[in-house]
This record gives sequence, C-alpha cells and structure tokens, in this order.
Amino acid sequence: MSFAAKVGELLRLEAAAIENAATRLSTDQVEAALDLLGNCGGKIIVAGVGKSGVIAQKIAQTLTSTGSMAIFLHPSDALHGGLGVVAAEDIVIALSNSGETDELLAVFPTLRRRGVKIISIVGNLDSSLAREADVVLDASVDKEACPLNLAPTASTTVALAIGDALAMALMESKGLTDEDFASNHPAGRLGKRLTLMVADLMHPAPNIAPTAGWIEVVRAISKHALGAVTVVGDDLKLIGIVTDGDLRRTIERTPAEELAILSASNMMTAGPITASPQTLAYEALRLMEERSSQISVLPVIDGGEVCIGLLRLHDIARSGI
Repeated sequence: MSFAAKVGELLRLEAAAIENAATRLSTDQVEAALDLLGNCGGKIIVAGVGKSGVIAQKIAQTLTSTGSMAIFLHPSDALHGGLGVVAAEDIVIALSNSGETDELLAVFPTLRRRGVKIISIVGNLDSSLAREADVVLDASVDKEACPLNLAPTASTTVALAIGDALAMALMESKGLTDEDFASNHPAGRLGKRLTLMVADLMHPAPNIAPTAGWIEVVRAISKHALGAVTVVGDDLKLIGIVTDGDLRRTIERTPAEELAILSASNMMTAGPITASPQTLAYEALRLMEERSSQISVLPVIDGGEVCIGLLRLHDIARSGI
C-alpha cells in the first residue's frame, strides 16, 4: 500500500472511531452533562495535560465562541495558584485518555471541597478519573491511528468531537442566533457580514445641485475622488447620481455648442438605488452586485431621504467581507 493510500485508510479509521463513540456514549450520561453545563451558574473550566490539554483548549475556545463562558486551566498551573479562578458554581470538564493523569487527579480533592461538579471525557471507564467524576463520557477507541498504536490520534479526535458536540448542543439549547455568534467574532468574515453596517464604511455625501454645470461636476468628482457625485435639491433630498461614466458618456454625445448649458440634471441617473446607514454592508454588497449591470457606488440616505453619504464597492471589498 502506498503512503498516500495509507493516509486515506487512517482517516477512515479516525472517522470510524467517532462513529463508534456516538454508539458507545450513554444517553443518560450525555443528558446529565448537558444538564450540568446548561444550568452552570459560573464558568465551564476545561482541563487536560499534554495532547489532551491541547484538545481541552480547543473545546474551551469553541464553548466560549458559541455562547458559553469557558476557560482552559492547566492542572499544573491549578496546583500552583491557578485554582483561584475556580468557584463553587463552576463546572469542570476533565480530559484524559488513560484516566490516570496524576496532575489532573491531584486537583480533584480541592474541587470536591469547593463543591464543583466534574464531567470527564475519558478513554478508560475503569479508571480513577471515571470513578471520581460526576458524569462520565466514554471517549475510548479500539485503536489509535498511530502505526505503533501509541501516539494519541484517534483518541484525541474522539475527545475533540465529543467536546464539539457538547458545545453545539448547548449553543442550540440557548437559541444562539447568527447575530449572537457574530458578536463574538467581529473580526471574522461572518462577523463582519452580520455586524458591519453601511455607516461604518460610507463617505460623506459629495452633494452638488442639479443646476451645476459639467465643469463643476468634473471638479466635484475630482475633489471627492469617489468616482461619483450625488445630486440633491435645496432640501438635500437625493435626486440622482452622476458617475464618471455618466459624465464621459454625456459629454461624448453632446454637441460642442451645447456643452455650456450642460448641467448635472442632464447627465445624472435619476432615482438611483440607495441604502440606509443601518443597512448591513453585506446587504449593500448584494444590492450592488446581484444585478444585470453591476453598480460600483451607492448613495446613502437617512429616514427623511436626505443624502448623507456615498458607499463604494471598493470600500466593501477592502473591509474583508
């Protein structure tokens, strides 16, 4: 068997380990774990050592980003002052494949004295960790993906999958919405799509009067460097928009002797598509792109139809949405 084929075989082995874990997990124990976590009055503290510690960190981060307050605590740090973050209303999720990790077990007496409930994700149900925990989730595997059956591979994958499943079940039970998720991910693409508004990206409106001559329009477009100007009445309500393209096309088709009387009202696109400051930038992007002919600028008007800004497609693209 080639090494490439071996990789596929090992991936299937780990996938099968997760499938077997879904079968092995006790429904009662899962429900008990979700009940503890869902009713946690404090923090969820996830602990583990070595590879299990790395998995514990990922589970803590997933819980936090999906609406459950969680932190990772290394057992060695806990024994040297880190236990100060643990309160009676907290829940501890302890990870260990063997279930006999000395540093982890050494923390248990203090946790018990504080009345902290413990959920174990453990690979050995006949272990000290399994016996000491209030809830035991079976993360055992028949075989590691390691050729020597030594390096934690399938076992860590299963532990991570169980942690992810708990986090997602909690997320669903709490009714977390897209907006809630985005509020914890403001810098990510999803977060930006759900939180970044037109007001965050727009430029002040480059307003001109409909009577402005073509030279004045050219000067205004050059001054604001936005590729367009907005045409407004005396009440500052939007009438139309003149883009670079509108300006060029109008001048090209206008006889030279009529250029002197050419005004913004002759070259503007009347009643253009607009957005409000509160419109999501992603929705504005769709307004601009999902058309038979794409537009690159979008006037922004307030509730009274007063033109207050101009948004460019370039600004949205640069935001990383």
